[in-house]
Amino acid sequence: MSLGSSVGLSFFHSLLKSQLETKTLKSPLLIFRQLLQSNLKPSDFTFSLLIKASASSSSALCSLKSKLEANQIHTQLLKSGIIQLVYIKTALQSLYVNVGCIKNARFLLEDMPDRDVVAWNALISGCSKNGCDFFAFNLFIEMVREGFRPQVATLAGLVPSCGRFELVFQGKSIHGFGVKAGLDRDPKVKNVLTSMYAKCGDLEGAEILFEEMVEKDIVSWNTMIGAYAQNGLSDEAVVLLKKMRQHAVEANSVTVMNLLTANADHKAIHCFVIKTGIVSDASVITSLVCAYARCGDSKSALLLHKSLPQENLVSLTAIISSYAEKGNLDMVVACFVLSRQLDMELDAVAMVSILRGVKNPTYIDVGLAFHGYAMKTGLCIHCLVANGLISMYSKFNDIEAVFSLFSEMQEKPLISWNSIISGCMQAGRADDAMELFYQMKMCGHHPDAITIASLLSGCSKLGYLQFGKKLHSFVLRNKLEVEDFIGTALIDMYIKCGSIELAERVFKSIKEPCLATWNTIITGYGICGFENKAFTLFADLQEKGIKPDKITFLGVLAACIHGGNVDEGKRYFQIMTEGFGMEPTLQHCASMVALLSRAGLFEEALLFIRNMDLDPDSALWGALIGGCCIHQEVKLGEYVAKKLYLLDHRNGGLYVLMSNLYASKGMWDDVARVRQMMKGIGGDGCSGASLIELTS
Repeated sequence: MSLGSSVGLSFFHSLLKSQLETKTLKSPLLIFRQLLQSNLKPSDFTFSLLIKASASSSSALCSLKSKLEANQIHTQLLKSGIIQLVYIKTALQSLYVNVGCIKNARFLLEDMPDRDVVAWNALISGCSKNGCDFFAFNLFIEMVREGFRPQVATLAGLVPSCGRFELVFQGKSIHGFGVKAGLDRDPKVKNVLTSMYAKCGDLEGAEILFEEMVEKDIVSWNTMIGAYAQNGLSDEAVVLLKKMRQHAVEANSVTVMNLLTANADHKAIHCFVIKTGIVSDASVITSLVCAYARCGDSKSALLLHKSLPQENLVSLTAIISSYAEKGNLDMVVACFVLSRQLDMELDAVAMVSILRGVKNPTYIDVGLAFHGYAMKTGLCIHCLVANGLISMYSKFNDIEAVFSLFSEMQEKPLISWNSIISGCMQAGRADDAMELFYQMKMCGHHPDAITIASLLSGCSKLGYLQFGKKLHSFVLRNKLEVEDFIGTALIDMYIKCGSIELAERVFKSIKEPCLATWNTIITGYGICGFENKAFTLFADLQEKGIKPDKITFLGVLAACIHGGNVDEGKRYFQIMTEGFGMEPTLQHCASMVALLSRAGLFEEALLFIRNMDLDPDSALWGALIGGCCIHQEVKLGEYVAKKLYLLDHRNGGLYVLMSNLYASKGMWDDVARVRQMMKGIGGDGCSGASLIELTS
């Protein structure tokens, strides 16, 4: 090789090394092509650097592009003959594993005449990382049978594949093998075993292994903190963090991410990372962004996102999801524009979050725009996105679009059938829903609790009692368990269809009803005028040791309103706030105002509003006007109406209530004036609809 050629290769080697260190988005293959265009002959060292750079580059994901690049490198190795070198073949095998080409990696292993433990370890570890858990375990058995002696790296790569209940026996077998071979003393093996037992729900086993460790490094502490996090034990995770610091072991980014996974107080953790200086770590910031977004604090999440050295899609998706959940589509669009400016493509998770946020008809154009984006980027073929689009169009009763999307789906899993059935029920097309229900069964899908609950929910909204009874019969005929989910849906359906006796019968048939079921029947008794039964059930609930929640008290207060039990209502409100320490919501406050005003206790109602910690909303003022209608308190009603008008002048309920108030006093000119005002906002105040269920 000439000096020029040697210098030339050195130059390209330095470029590949730089690529390896910086992990830039640029493909290492581009550098290699430039090398070939310079008429230079690559050496085994060149290919070694090329493979390493390709494996570590950000493009080395399980994507089609990365797989094609791995195949191209393989082709060049075959042409040059360097593929015969064992260490090059092992490196190529690792690359195939990284990009998810397990079959190619397996082929390379079989093609090695002098394969060693390193090659076996690479394939076993790769299978484990790519979710081929049983294959990884079978490879391990094959390796042992061929006389290869497993190393620490073998077990460290294999054990993570056993971190699920189906493979817990295999995991314990590997643990036993490790003990017999003396490999279990190594910290790496102990760490992966601790993690495996935690993922399989055996926290006691994980704790024993952790305590057995003589020297615990940061990985060991993080593993155990992660174990508590996976099992939802945030307090234990925080206590262990304190112990770790007492042992002079400093937390790192993995520690913080584990704590956030455990749903520990994200604000306290944020303070901790600022104090310890970890806040500059991009992964920590991203995790904090996700935590703030999950708790609905979109503003803080966005501020943190902007502090990232390089903005990423994960944190941006979390923020988009948070805004979408609140229905703030203006900010969703703003974040989407930001993602496009950063040349980021939204993934299926982000798209589904956005589509769920399109609830208001005024934002249908935004939903249509994102549908177009999904078609352009190919996200429409993703099952999750297709289901999200079906749900969105169902909300606006565009059933033709729903059927079109469903028919275009190549694969129709149960979740898709559930989505379209739910959409048909929401649109009032019960016949179509029932037909789809039978088609679904013919296609081999067995209805689950969500299918039945979706159909029952539609019956509740539309008052389809007979259809609901048919579904109940289907549940009984097919011996489906009337557990909490289906049972609660059945009770809700019977209550809203006016059949409290059947709702009561279903409730009594459930052996151990959950709180949601108790809440549904208590609310039902209140709505149907059986307030004493609602009070009795509330007492039964407490006797069984079930703690009521805010929804329970809403149901009891509704019963008090319907029965006019003012003293009982006050008592239950006091039990909620003082006995259980619950902060009343605006709904609870509106219930109390309705209770007092309907009883004619207007001074007490106004005093209650004045002493509230929350600002009154339109529902609360509406409750007060409702009381004014009953007692013909025009002056007070007009005063409250002004406040309600300032809050929401397009609220049709305001005009209806005021019209009723004036009508109760025979003030017909004022009735006409209010109805004229209502027409000005797009309603006539006169139209109505009746629904009759036809049965054959």
